[in-house]
Amino acid sequence: MSCICSISSISSFSSPRKSVSKPPIFQCSLPGTVVEPKTASVAEPLLLNAVRGEDVERPPVWLMRQAGRYMKSYQIICEKYPSFRERSENVDLVVEISLQPWNVFKPDGVILFSDILTPLSGMNIPFDIVKGKGPVIFNPLRTAADVDQVREFFPEESVPYVGESLTILRKEVDNKAAVLGFVGAPFTLASYVVEGGSSKHFSKIKRLAFSQPKVLHALLQKFAISMAKYIQYQADNGAQAVQIFDSWATELSPVDFEEFSLPYLKQIVDTVRRTHPNLPLILYASGSGGLLERLALTGVDVVSLDWTVDMAEGRRRLGPDMAVQGNVDPGVLFGSKDFITNRINDVVRKAGKGKHILNLGHGIVVGTPEENVAHFFEVAKGIRY
Repeated sequence: MSCICSISSISSFSSPRKSVSKPPIFQCSLPGTVVEPKTASVAEPLLLNAVRGEDVERPPVWLMRQAGRYMKSYQIICEKYPSFRERSENVDLVVEISLQPWNVFKPDGVILFSDILTPLSGMNIPFDIVKGKGPVIFNPLRTAADVDQVREFFPEESVPYVGESLTILRKEVDNKAAVLGFVGAPFTLASYVVEGGSSKHFSKIKRLAFSQPKVLHALLQKFAISMAKYIQYQADNGAQAVQIFDSWATELSPVDFEEFSLPYLKQIVDTVRRTHPNLPLILYASGSGGLLERLALTGVDVVSLDWTVDMAEGRRRLGPDMAVQGNVDPGVLFGSKDFITNRINDVVRKAGKGKHILNLGHGIVVGTPEENVAHFFEVAKGIRY
């Protein structure tokens, strides 16, 4: 099936009053990627309509790490509040930082400023996020006795600031964009708490997985129960879609992914579906080209592709019913404005019409020129199918 895509390209970042070049017409042939659209609901944000396969005029756009270190306004806050945990656990700061990109770029998704490790303290796993070093788990979990000490997570008690922040964000954004929450996936959270922080080789969690699998499964089960509860909590307090980050699952071979990640992702999705059947769930795992079909088996609504997967190929492998997100290389934002424009157009052409959220294939890189991010959004929002 082929589709005609009309994409408005803006040659440089400029104010709306300046002239915009004529949109080129692209003919794209994408077998199996175009589904007959439904009528869009005007009351709903564009992102939700796109995920549900309704008729939209363009792909919605937001960026991972949208609020963060590339923005001067964020750097100013960091100077005043150097602790990441202070910034991410204070309602006023969370709301202010989450809204910084919204106020400047008006993306179609406004994501909560937080971290996937935020629930750990409420699960009796002390941690910190240290500037220049990243996450630090003070007492890494390595034994059955360690896992026994992990408590079930009750978000309303442990992280009430998350719910308060989402409620305020929902009111501030006023349905002009979708408010997004997010959580870490069980295997990725387990990787951090077993390794003691970030890792290059993941030798400690693999040793646990392959020598004491029952211990790891017990930990993964606790995370699965708690993260399902956390997604429900976020949805109840204003999140209109939630992204699950399984960043480190791709360190597993396919057979090990099927044992240590897939069942727990499915458990989370199934649990959330029972209480929030219409909540869109997005799954992202960096370097997931070898696992795409398995990611789809989780039951999520959207699979987010990193930039190492060709978008047209990803579409074919996932099938026409799966919505996709991505997948411009974050490094593209260091290129010229024409280069950025061309790469955006290439991804949109290959994704085809509908069920596509335009995004990067990973988070924005520190040092990315802010004016290039502005150009990315202006070009993206000028697209017309």
